[in-house]
Amino acid sequence: MHARHAAQAGPERPAEPATSPPIGLGRWLLQAVLFVAIPVVVLALAGILSLVLVRIVADYRIGLDIFTPTALRPRLPIYEEARRGVAADVLRQVLIAGFAVGLALWQDGAAWRRRLALTRPAEPRTGSPLRLWLIMAIWPVIHILWVTETARALNGGLAQGIRISPFLSPLAVVGWFAYVVVLAPIAEELLMRGEAFARAGRIMRPAGVIASTALLFSLAHLSESGGIARPISLLPLAFTLGWLRWRTGRLWPCMLLHGWSNLALLAYLLWPRSY
Repeated sequence: MHARHAAQAGPERPAEPATSPPIGLGRWLLQAVLFVAIPVVVLALAGILSLVLVRIVADYRIGLDIFTPTALRPRLPIYEEARRGVAADVLRQVLIAGFAVGLALWQDGAAWRRRLALTRPAEPRTGSPLRLWLIMAIWPVIHILWVTETARALNGGLAQGIRISPFLSPLAVVGWFAYVVVLAPIAEELLMRGEAFARAGRIMRPAGVIASTALLFSLAHLSESGGIARPISLLPLAFTLGWLRWRTGRLWPCMLLHGWSNLALLAYLLWPRSY
């Protein structure tokens, strides 16, 4: 009876050799391609949809025909461009979270919460809660030092003493803070340490799952303005989040640490520099 329950619940740890049957090379390659392709498609689709939807709604709000050719569109005020940028950022994270949950529902149906590690793990986890809270307490210092020093070494353009755009309304500022500290950590963890982690766990051992999702998460932040500095600056955080997801079997510690790291870095960057 106990063995039957264990089989039905399924292992929570990714790809343990004792519980995961071997798969053929062709199936492994297919799963590996899907592991990379699905998050990339989700991120791209969410980015495109957010820009399109914000443009449609914002154009309608100011009475501008959405089908006006780009060459004939009037130049928008700076505050309008800034407000649209924040709205697109917020909507993109909402769409990413929705896509991640939708994929889990499509893949595992009623067990979607377990797939995304939003329920208690089927296997008990060992470890001291004190260690987890200690990591939470000291991690922002490590994160700030690593991010700022790598940005400085690689000319990433990150500097202390930055300012929030004066063209943002108070509501837009609140939305931007919510995007950085709450929405982005929730959405990115649902996609990376949730859906992608579960998919990678079918074809890799725990170390491979942690490493591959960390690399995928870091490369997803590659940008023209920041270059390679941004992905490199996120590698320690990405590996720590992957280890935390595997060690606890839950997603909420990853969301918490991700948001806490973003908040600490944001506070450091916004803190006025003394001369």
